Amino acid sequence: MMGRMRAVVQRVDGAAVVVAGETVGEIVGQGLCVLVGATHGDTAETAVRLARKLWTLRVLDGEKSCSDVGAPLLVVSQFTLYGDARKGRRPTWQAAAPGEVAEPLVDAVCAELRALGAEVATGRFGAQMRVTLTNDGPFTVLLDV
Repeated sequence: MMGRMRAVVQRVDGAAVVVAGETVGEIVGQGLCVLVGATHGDTAETAVRLARKLWTLRVLDGEKSCSDVGAPLLVVSQFTLYGDARKGRRPTWQAAAPGEVAEPLVDAVCAELRALGAEVATGRFGAQMRVTLTNDGPFTVLLDV
């Protein structure tokens, strides 16, 4: 089964993740806040494709990419991107990959971004996180790779 990692990409002017009162990840200034979800069938290759797309996505000022201007990325895992609420009033999460599959894939996205030269901050997988950001635009894009 072919996977399709999903990302919600927001152009930001600063973003941070707080867990239990501690800031665990933060970017300052222009960059991207990226919520990442994995589904069944996603692989390390899927994660690499997503990272390369994020690094070169031309959504910053002047149609620049993070690679063009060295802008940082805040990457936060979010299994709820695969929630399905088409039936009833309570979403199901069946399409989301289980944690033992998803965590290494989100880590692989971050590792590939860093290998490409990106400054990457992260949330904490599986934690109750508070994400704050200033959406610049507002500008939000959905990606399935």
